[in-house]
Amino acid sequence: MDLHSLSTHSPTNTSSTRTTTPISCTSTTSSTPSLPIHVINEPHRVLLLLDCQAGMLAPPPIGVPNAQSVRKNIAEVLEEARRARPPPLILHVRNNGDVGEPDEPGTEGWELVFRPITDSKQEEEGGYKELVIDKRKNNAFRGTPLAELVPATAELVVVGFQTDHSIRATCQEGVKRGNEVLLIRGAHATHDRIEVLYGGGTTPASRIEGEVESELEDLGVHILDMKDLPGIFMDR
Repeated sequence: MDLHSLSTHSPTNTSSTRTTTPISCTSTTSSTPSLPIHVINEPHRVLLLLDCQAGMLAPPPIGVPNAQSVRKNIAEVLEEARRARPPPLILHVRNNGDVGEPDEPGTEGWELVFRPITDSKQEEEGGYKELVIDKRKNNAFRGTPLAELVPATAELVVVGFQTDHSIRATCQEGVKRGNEVLLIRGAHATHDRIEVLYGGGTTPASRIEGEVESELEDLGVHILDMKDLPGIFMDR
């Protein structure tokens, strides 16, 4: 997908007064700060970091097979977003697993890998504070304030885990809502899949990632590469 083939958006007017209305959000206590969730008036672009937690980026087999390269790519995407002026709304979505799972709340594997910036400097420069949203479903819009934070007019840039679970479900929901959804190849990943049917065996994570990218592209998701990163958070 060529970045220039995306629709041209009008720049957000950052000089206007932004109104915020508090809404409730249940969050489990952690050493990683969760900010109060607010309804923010019409962000033009949103970076959604899905399940970027220590368990996913641990060395295999706990983490995904290409954890090191994916972590590097996600870090580059996040830094590019933070450098943008104005920066997009950056949302860190954290999965709350069941007892005994790697992302059980309060465990090391549950912690966010990329620490949110919580100071007011970004707001002073026309941007937004970074927010943390806790979820329990693959679809990050279900049971969370995400739909109230992300208007259907916003461009949604998605990175994170797992490709065939949270990434797929959340991108599908974004398209259904009317968002322009951008998924960055190399900045999302999943585990190898052990097959139970059809003779067993293992499907490599790279194959699963490619299949999901093709599926989502057919639905209208824009699949971009890391080489497109310099232009992703610019108005087009």
